[in-house]
Amino acid sequence: MNVGWMRVANIVKVGLQSIARNKMRSALTMLGIVIGVACVIAMVAVAAGASRSIQAQIDALGTNFLMIFPGTTTSSGARMFSGASNLSPEDAAAIRAECPSVAYVSASARTSAQVVAGELNWATQIQGVDIDWPFIRSWNVAEGDFFTDADVRAATKVALLGRTVADALFPNGQAVGETLRIKNVPFHILGVLEKKGGSTMGQDQDDTIIAPYTTVMKRIEGHAHAGIIYVAAISPDRVGEAKSEIDLLLRQRHRIGPRQDADFMIRSQEEMASTAAASSKTLSVLLGSVAAISLLVGGIGIMNIMLVSVTERTREIGIRMAIGAKGRHVLAQFLLEAVVLSVVGGIAGIVLGVGASELIARYAGWPVALSAGPIFMAFGFAALIGIFFGFYPARRAAALDPIDALRFE
Repeated sequence: MNVGWMRVANIVKVGLQSIARNKMRSALTMLGIVIGVACVIAMVAVAAGASRSIQAQIDALGTNFLMIFPGTTTSSGARMFSGASNLSPEDAAAIRAECPSVAYVSASARTSAQVVAGELNWATQIQGVDIDWPFIRSWNVAEGDFFTDADVRAATKVALLGRTVADALFPNGQAVGETLRIKNVPFHILGVLEKKGGSTMGQDQDDTIIAPYTTVMKRIEGHAHAGIIYVAAISPDRVGEAKSEIDLLLRQRHRIGPRQDADFMIRSQEEMASTAAASSKTLSVLLGSVAAISLLVGGIGIMNIMLVSVTERTREIGIRMAIGAKGRHVLAQFLLEAVVLSVVGGIAGIVLGVGASELIARYAGWPVALSAGPIFMAFGFAALIGIFFGFYPARRAAALDPIDALRFE
């Protein structure tokens, strides 16, 4: 028993001495594993963070949230994208009046413009909405007041600023009551919206200006088409009814038969969450696959270096076998060296991956979500790579004939 333990200790000692004797080679061998493990951890953290962020923002919309998108049109039997929206403010008004399961409705119009306030200017998004929009989006006014139904009917030139726009154009913090110009049209600032933060795609939601949709359509864009129509059902359990009522109503208004393809699309919060989850899963698989390839390249590097090591140490192997070492002892020594390189590289990769994730979150502003699962998975995969790619060189070393090994120059 003591002899067996002494032999194991000797194998470990010789293996570690070999690694320490070739520090630069060992470091370069581990580099592939370090980069591979770090990539797995960082990429999975980014994908998981994006998934959580998307889900959180969809959940924040509420389980009774619906969006109606302009769809495609049919011409000569072919489905084609329509450049102009086929939704109108009248569609939104009809939904409000004729769909009993609907609580709030807002037509919308969107454009981008360079806005000017005094000597300062800022490029931002202009969103035209109705008075129900704050209730649908759960977006409150931090300073001032929202516009009224009278403002919408009269297409009054009033606006509310997102926090980013307010800070950029009015650094003194006094935006309410001031005037800005959008495409040379003066707008009176009624209020400033509460801060929302980044969107699922990393866009700043506070970099926006809100105005009555009629004002945006008539005074800025010069058309009468609505973009997306936002809807909130009376309650989460009435979403299905609201969707059916809207579909039936818009088909009647657009003269579309029950078996014909609609020229609009209705998406619920649940459907958007499912789509987001599928996209996030695809992103996670893609990023994880790229990182796994890095680990495999690291494993090939280990095998290559170990094969070189076997060739360089052929005489050493022959001497050891000549004085009594068995093939299994040589196999264990070289396999141990490969596993040690992989494990140490895996530990260094974990440190680098966690650090890289934190840097991405801090300086790039991307959401990241670190968890123990991917870290242990990457570390375990690194150890398995050491065993898998180290086995062939170790087996080759163990199969050497002692006499031929001693003759090797």
